[in-house]
Amino acid sequence: MFTKFFYVYLMVNRSNSVIYTGVTNNLVRRVYEHKNKLHQGFTYKYNVNKLVYYEIFEDANEAIKREKQIKAGSRQKKIELIVLSNPSYQDLYATLL
Repeated sequence: MFTKFFYVYLMVNRSNSVIYTGVTNNLVRRVYEHKNKLHQGFTYKYNVNKLVYYEIFEDANEAIKREKQIKAGSRQKKIELIVLSNPSYQDLYATLL
């Protein structure tokens, strides 16, 4: 049986000063789109192209709920999420491939 996964993710710009929160059902494709500026929007405008954090869900509604929870949190809460699992802000995109 095929299980579909959903991802909540955080991306930052080169200087780690801008944080973007998103949700997707295909993290590899979505990060590729951000990195290659395939869609004009927030990440395009602010040069956000480094994946630094993600969570995996089997339920789309749970992923969306978590995305909203993270977005509603403070910038400091987002930084704490990143630092707990990725203190050096390494780009995690290569680990997905």
